[in-house]
Amino acid sequence: MIHLPRVAYEIKNIGLYDLVLQDVQKIAGTNNPTQDQILEIIKTNPQILEDYEQINIEYNLSNIHIRDIDLSSLDESCREEAKEINKNLAHLREIEKYTLDFEQSSTLVIIFSIEFFVLFSVQYFIVLLDLKEWQLLIYSIFATSIAIAYWYAKKEQKKYAINSKIFKEKYVKTVAMIDRLEKRGCIKKSDLIIATCEEHV
Repeated sequence: MIHLPRVAYEIKNIGLYDLVLQDVQKIAGTNNPTQDQILEIIKTNPQILEDYEQINIEYNLSNIHIRDIDLSSLDESCREEAKEINKNLAHLREIEKYTLDFEQSSTLVIIFSIEFFVLFSVQYFIVLLDLKEWQLLIYSIFATSIAIAYWYAKKEQKKYAINSKIFKEKYVKTVAMIDRLEKRGCIKKSDLIIATCEEHV
């Protein structure tokens, strides 16, 4: 459900993807690759597409370049499956963030940031406020916060793994449903493609 010509255009023209463009330039052996060259490089170098998708997820941009099906224009016989597709698309967009590796997620960054703040506070209380007689209690609180952070990180990691699996399964199922609806003459997949991202405009 990702539209590769759009990916190629955005890598070439949108500053958000400059790091990806640099990798493309190295592969292409030129500082100004054409959109067609970029498209070919995407097809032969999966890492380029993965990097593009990761940037989108980090910036809350969807890699699902398909719009919902307009139910009002469909025959009754096509409508139920189209409703199911729209429902799946909404769910996929909702859990898409979980396709990012947990180690690279903002959740883990937040956990580490909080722990850094707690560590700084511990040092502040003990050294600057001269609370050495309380240091055992303060270090105990810090150790407890580490244990809580570890537990929460593991819980979130499991959540990422579960939702990533659900995403992959539902993605494959939805693509098959769209293909089936197109074969039945209910829709044209080309009409559903979101060729440009409004967030970049």
